[in-house]
Amino acid sequence: MAMWVFGYGSLIWKAGFRYDERLVGFIKDYRRVFYQGSTDHRGTPEFPGRTVTLEPAKGEVCHLEVREKQYDKKAYVDFFTEPTASTPAVSNVMVYIASADKKQNQNYLGPASLEDIAVQIVKAEGPSGPNREYLFKLENALIQIGCEDKHVTDLADEVRRILSLQRELTV
Repeated sequence: MAMWVFGYGSLIWKAGFRYDERLVGFIKDYRRVFYQGSTDHRGTPEFPGRTVTLEPAKGEVCHLEVREKQYDKKAYVDFFTEPTASTPAVSNVMVYIASADKKQNQNYLGPASLEDIAVQIVKAEGPSGPNREYLFKLENALIQIGCEDKHVTDLADEVRRILSLQRELTV
């Protein structure tokens, strides 16, 4: 039996499980957003970090863990190797999603301005390391596989800007 898992965050650079095959591709009508809180890996309960989840977004395409326990939903989606393809390369690919229902998902942080998300990412650190490391590794992994994600790039640039300002203030 084959099981396909769509990795859109840290699963891109650190799967955490053995796999036989890896495909680079897209799922349609979802976008990657930093709305999920991380209180066990990239933050703490007192100061949660932010990790990506998927949000339904008509017309968008998203490129492509006991650790996934903070995501409260799983979905099965079609996976495409080309964004304009009408026939999926693989159907019924499992993906973890964080719902916006705070009763179901107490770690959902929700939308915020790019600047507010960046400030939170700069400050947050958990047992798996600084939240900014998660963001920068995601940005680099996406570049390595040839996928551009404006939200991730803009957020990483804002985090770098804040870090640069902090370094200037300590000099």
